[in-house]
Amino acid sequence: MSDGARLSARIWKPVDSDAHPVPAVLEYIPYRHRDITAVRDSIHHPYLAGHGYACVRVDLRGSGNSDGVLTDEYLEQELHDGEEALAWSAAQPWCTGRTGMVGISWGGFNALQIAARRPPSLSAIAALCCADDRYADDVHYMGGCLLSDNLSWASVMFADTSCPPDPEVVGERWMRMWRERLEGSGLWLDAWLRHQRRDDYWRHGSVCEDFGDIACPVLAVSGWADGYSNAVFRLMQHLDVPRRGLIGPWSHKYPHIGEPGPAIGFLQELVRWWDRWLKDVDNAVMEAPRLCTWMQESMPPSTSYEERPGRWVGEPSWPSPNVRRQRYPLGHYRIERPGEQAPRETPLTVSSPLSVGQYGGKWCSYNAPPDLPYDQREEDGGSLVFDSDPLPERCEILGGPLVELSVEVDRPVAMLAARLSDVSPDGQATRVTYGLLNLTHRDGHEEPKPLEPGVRHRVQLRMNGVAQAFPPGHRIRLALSTSYWPLAWPPPEPVRITVHPGESEIELPVRPPESEELPADLFGEPEGAPEISTHQVEPGEQRWRVSRDLVEYGAALEVVKDLGVLHFDAIDLDLERRAEETYSWVADDFGSVRGHIEWTMRFSRGEWTVSTTTRTTLSSTATEFLLHAELDAYVDDRRVFCRDWDRRIPRDHV
Repeated sequence: MSDGARLSARIWKPVDSDAHPVPAVLEYIPYRHRDITAVRDSIHHPYLAGHGYACVRVDLRGSGNSDGVLTDEYLEQELHDGEEALAWSAAQPWCTGRTGMVGISWGGFNALQIAARRPPSLSAIAALCCADDRYADDVHYMGGCLLSDNLSWASVMFADTSCPPDPEVVGERWMRMWRERLEGSGLWLDAWLRHQRRDDYWRHGSVCEDFGDIACPVLAVSGWADGYSNAVFRLMQHLDVPRRGLIGPWSHKYPHIGEPGPAIGFLQELVRWWDRWLKDVDNAVMEAPRLCTWMQESMPPSTSYEERPGRWVGEPSWPSPNVRRQRYPLGHYRIERPGEQAPRETPLTVSSPLSVGQYGGKWCSYNAPPDLPYDQREEDGGSLVFDSDPLPERCEILGGPLVELSVEVDRPVAMLAARLSDVSPDGQATRVTYGLLNLTHRDGHEEPKPLEPGVRHRVQLRMNGVAQAFPPGHRIRLALSTSYWPLAWPPPEPVRITVHPGESEIELPVRPPESEELPADLFGEPEGAPEISTHQVEPGEQRWRVSRDLVEYGAALEVVKDLGVLHFDAIDLDLERRAEETYSWVADDFGSVRGHIEWTMRFSRGEWTVSTTTRTTLSSTATEFLLHAELDAYVDDRRVFCRDWDRRIPRDHV
């Protein structure tokens, strides 16, 4: 870098690239290319190199074996370094001077953000599982509600940024580099909790502030089980560059290793994308519909799926001429037919127990089953439910359903969760999509306003986009609840909401089944290079357990994500990663909710063994969030560093 710092990279190149230069493709993330992402990287980067590209996989400053300290996501330093990494790649003798960026999650975010800065060599990007809006559609907040993934993701980065570099790469200075990280990376959750509304902190890096900043072609990809599908719709609608959108059934994964399946030949698609925009090959990559999505068939509820049956459908643009926004009035616990009108004198009320949400799964499925929502009938028992009549014919939707409600609330701060479910004739309810709204954010996320109890408000709640088919004989269910813990942090105190159905409705994005259907073999079978050689030294463990004590009325959701011990043969390294998450509460005591997450990371080679343990606990009162964190680092079994944090952060209409 221009300031003298060195960033660690692994580069795959065609064997003749020194004599015959090729374009370079950058993936730029903080997840340790030498170990944590090494297996995944070995599948797709060598594949792309074998098809004529130099793949440059760089660890951010302060991660892996790179110099420095990483103190937050998408900082100005990160974006500036990314521009320099592109310029460095473009200037190499093996590069033609043209570059692209590819990335999933963090790498998709900074691909969009760096594209908006228009570095001269950058000719196209492929951004997967990411968002254009860091506040409204990311891991931190949803509809102005605080997500528990904000806590769990902060805990992931707390653990990752505390890891040491590899002495085999950086030499004797590894201990000094590690101590700088331990002392300097900080507690990111503290900052994220101090920005509870959409302010300049979140506007930075949100490319939706001006879509016109992006001038290069964009391939945007996500999955229905992922948390980031909405951004694909917005990018297709608002960008003014060559663009394509792809949404499959997958979780937070690259589509060639996508689960739930079917996985697709995404690397072949990437080669065609790069060929068109980095080599000017006149291929047909832009002849496909602008937006290709997997129309999912009805399935019984399950916390994990191997496959989601369905078919590919295509839209020439977004919004699509194939999709009609159909409004359905709400009646007395019913979704009425279009054009019908329910009596206005039948207000309905709901005050949900804290248990509503315990079967809601994760905000974003990271493919750590079982993390998808389960049968919604138990959730519906604590919710206000509206059912349609059994459908006389097949109904398909594509896009984000919208709920418009006339409501009264008995507390100044309240949230509303809306779930759309597919109810089979035997009563099983599969959640199709959902949305959250902090009602103090009803007029926007910049300036929340408390509610006046007893005053009627008109609110709009948009659910996440989805492509879903409802078979004949099934019913469509809308369920409304005043809490959705632990997916989202509950309001300061229990809330009762009154809904006036005669003045409320749900709008569904209906897509006629006979609209454009794409060939079943639109995408080839998954391809990739062979994985690097590893072997499992100790098995992992996955657990997702709901428990309830009927004496003391305590309840908890316990999640274990343990990857066991994996040995990397080429570098003779053992890697161990284990996370334990507990989200607990007592009866309907809103002051009792608590999230606690503990991560253990361990690296060993021969006589060298280092490990870290991080613990993060978040609880709240009616007026404050209470944050406690601990970090312990060990060489062998000797503790070499420890630090505690205690923070009290005022609640800001959350």
